[in-house]
Amino acid sequence: MTQLTSPELAALGWNERLDAILASEAPGLVPARVLTEERGLYLVASETGERPASPSGRLRHDTELDPAAAWPAVGDWVALEPGAGEHWLIQRVLSRRTAVIRRSPGDRRLPAQVLAANVDVAFVVTSMNADFNPRRLERYLAVAWESGATPVVLLSKSDLVGDPAGFRIAAEAVAAAVEVIAVSVVTGEGLDAVRAHLGVGRTVAFIGSSGVGKSSIVNALAGEPVLEVAAIREDDARGRHTTTRRQLIRLVNGLLIDTPGLRELGVLDGEGVSTAFEDVEGVAARCRFNDCQHRSEPGCAIRVALRDGTLAADRFDAYAKLQREAHRTALATDAIARRAERKRWNVIHRSVDQHMRLKYGAER
Repeated sequence: MTQLTSPELAALGWNERLDAILASEAPGLVPARVLTEERGLYLVASETGERPASPSGRLRHDTELDPAAAWPAVGDWVALEPGAGEHWLIQRVLSRRTAVIRRSPGDRRLPAQVLAANVDVAFVVTSMNADFNPRRLERYLAVAWESGATPVVLLSKSDLVGDPAGFRIAAEAVAAAVEVIAVSVVTGEGLDAVRAHLGVGRTVAFIGSSGVGKSSIVNALAGEPVLEVAAIREDDARGRHTTTRRQLIRLVNGLLIDTPGLRELGVLDGEGVSTAFEDVEGVAARCRFNDCQHRSEPGCAIRVALRDGTLAADRFDAYAKLQREAHRTALATDAIARRAERKRWNVIHRSVDQHMRLKYGAER
């Protein structure tokens, strides 16, 4: 008999795929899903209800090798070993299907952090006021795409602006192939479209800057004030930071993960950037050379598009910036990539040296 026969686990998102993973990775242990995490202590939900849990000694040792992969995060499925009394031990984090991961763009020495795991839809929330920023939205979309979840843009606080259509056009310009929903918790606009992404066993996550209205939307979907909210500041149109921890909230028709507002967010790899900027990559595919740097190479389709206005300069600049950031991150975290990069530059240096010797002689 599989774990899928339990309606309690099914409501948390358990399925046959997870059943097979548990049998392979942690046979004989009890599955549970992480609801909250605070200072290394967890609240998990299992077939028998909610209970506190903490990582086992073995799991703590594993986290030293790869903290982002091994340390439990909100939304994770974990394998428990019943402990004494009501406190259980987390022996293993089951393989994630998707993960929204945060990395600092300014300091690559800081470890990556899993904001939400096993997410079906990543709602990228940005407010329709003076704090709206297309470049920030592009960055969040890149992170949402690289998570493996389906991104959806929520334009919050639509009741506070006179021309919401302008914000929608601006968002759609940088959110190719992504659904954009204007939302107001005051008038109820867009909430049904958001609810359409919910479903029994489905998990959605809300990500965005501080004060964009994530918690207000969660409360509206829950039908009750499950999260604290605060009004925006009048001087700069920014909301006040209210959510201080990540948590999974169980609804009748699905699961929500609310995350604290982020002041900065770095990308992990180029795959999410490529998907978020499919329009730019589509133009680049027409370049004469596959390794075109879009600077002075002949037959560069990017430079042609920039000149004739079919590609906006700020859009391309944002793409190039995030690609460079993803490349630096890959070099900082991937030993194989670092070796390949060093080898590439060694070849370049040898080629330059050979050219200089031929042109100026050995005594240049």
